[in-house]
Amino acid sequence: MKSELLYLNKWDNMEQFKAALREYVDYYNNKRIKLRLNGLSPVQYRTQHM
Repeated sequence: MKSELLYLNKWDNMEQFKAALREYVDYYNNKRIKLRLNGLSPVQYRTQHM
């Protein structure tokens, strides 16, 4: 997160940072595809194996 979000951007206020952080966490958990997880996102992988 530091190298992908925090160090690459500057925000004018805390609300902008919070919105960017929410978007990043959503992407990281729900949209990011990992080959190691058989081409699924982390949430899809966990849901499939429960």
